[in-house]
Amino acid sequence: MHQLSFRLFCTSILACVLVSGCTNTDTVHNLTAAKAPAGATASTGDGSGSSADGSGTAAGSGTAAGSETAAGSETAAGSGTVAAGPVTVGRFTPTILDNGEASHITVQHVLIAFGGTGTGATRTKAEAYVLAQEVLKKAKAGEDFGQLVVAHTDDSPPGIYNMANHGQEGDMAALSTADKVFPRGQMVGAFGNTGFPLAVGEIGMAEFDVQTSPYGWHIVKRLK
Repeated sequence: MHQLSFRLFCTSILACVLVSGCTNTDTVHNLTAAKAPAGATASTGDGSGSSADGSGTAAGSGTAAGSETAAGSETAAGSGTVAAGPVTVGRFTPTILDNGEASHITVQHVLIAFGGTGTGATRTKAEAYVLAQEVLKKAKAGEDFGQLVVAHTDDSPPGIYNMANHGQEGDMAALSTADKVFPRGQMVGAFGNTGFPLAVGEIGMAEFDVQTSPYGWHIVKRLK
């Protein structure tokens, strides 16, 4: 009888351990699922998606990975990723013009300059060309664009600018660069010529040109 009672006691302890283990496994699985990022930038394949907000709820949800950015989303300043919220560029709400371009956009760029362009860069023009191609390839392969800016730009990170299209109101009175909206005509020509035709999340490059891109190569990503 004592042996039977002891066996029943051991069986009960084992059952409790197994049940406890299953519960802990399920909890870990649920936390992992809650922290998984939801949302992506655009159909261009650059792979940059929105990150979790740290509370277990992913920012920018409602956008499937690899799909185009959902309407009504906004890019978090300095991050190069899409966050939920209404789209504004400075104090303006962008509209689509008759030529198909947006009235206002926000772009982030990596400037690859070379010696003699007045930027402080010392690499040769040939070296700058090779580096620009490498950075463009990495960006389109999905590497974090903000990190590429920090690592390679000859401009000041984060390299984010708001622009107003031709004939649209800008805002140069804002106190911070992040809030200013530069008229397209006040930027180097290739910057706007590359940025405005891009879809949100898409990446392009402005080639060096003495007239339209005198500082070097601009790898440009449209954020809004």
